[in-house]
Amino acid sequence: MKFPRFLMASIAVLAVFSARASAADDAAFNAELLSIQQAWAKVNYEIPAGDARERAFEQLEKRAEQFVQQHPGSAEALIWEAIIESSYAGAKGGLGALGLAKEARGNLEAAMKIDPNALDGSAYTSLGTLYYKVPGFPVGFGDHDKARKLLKKALEINPNGIDPNYFYAEFLFEQGEYAQALPYLDKAAKAAPRPGREAADKGRRAEIAALTSKVKKELG
Repeated sequence: MKFPRFLMASIAVLAVFSARASAADDAAFNAELLSIQQAWAKVNYEIPAGDARERAFEQLEKRAEQFVQQHPGSAEALIWEAIIESSYAGAKGGLGALGLAKEARGNLEAAMKIDPNALDGSAYTSLGTLYYKVPGFPVGFGDHDKARKLLKKALEINPNGIDPNYFYAEFLFEQGEYAQALPYLDKAAKAAPRPGREAADKGRRAEIAALTSKVKKELG
């Protein structure tokens, strides 16, 4: 069956406009995601601990929640809402922090169902970190065995990333496995810079240096 030329031409034009619209949508999504990432770094590393940081994370969490609502089914959006919820929990403390941690866990699990490899496996890093930072039963859902498994999975996906190496090293330090932590800190320190994430990289490298000093002190 042959289609009229004008119909074929119309289909071609629609395809071009559709591709352009999709590219524009992707660009807008990526720009907002990067803006949220940069805002997180500013709050996390530039605002001193206390009420001001807690309020800033509260506002950023609302923005991240709106981002998720605007992009349902986006693993990346869910991951970053969870990261902000986790950071907000750390700034808040108390029973309210546990509620935020549970929300973060739910968002990370949802993201992993959509795309477990999104953002280089960041959901595994973030969920693993939650499992070793949150208190265990009966207070919370903390579980060091789950944490180790998730953090190692993150390293399988992104073996040279700054975050998976740093957080696994921090986990090992908390477990008293000081010698085992050093190679991961070394890899974290040598990780390639992330475009647009300069403030986050600077803050993380400061944390890497501080933890390396603690590990070396423990090792004598």
